[in-house]
Amino acid sequence: MSDEPTLGEVVRRLEAVHQDLKEDVRELGSRLDSKVSIERYDYEHRARDDDLRRMSERVRAIEEARDADARQADADRRTADDRRRADRRLVFTALIAPIALLLLQTYLAARGAGT
Repeated sequence: MSDEPTLGEVVRRLEAVHQDLKEDVRELGSRLDSKVSIERYDYEHRARDDDLRRMSERVRAIEEARDADARQADADRRTADDRRRADRRLVFTALIAPIALLLLQTYLAARGAGT
């Protein structure tokens, strides 16, 4: 008979099991309260996707603006180079060529080849 628990021990063990179950249910409830519902998850996921899409569009717009600025700067540089070349041609045709021709005529006149 000593192997069998008394009625008081059975009641105490049942109360301990009952208390453990209550704690487990309370813990499970708190864990479930901390979980996110699928609707909220979907909403937050869509919001994050929208934010990422808007951010990538802004980055793309900034990159396109930067590329356009670079193309414009390159075009401005080419235009300035063309103007410098035109100015050099103008200086040559307006100043240097007439002076060279004048010197040639003076040289030829001094040698007497002109008469």
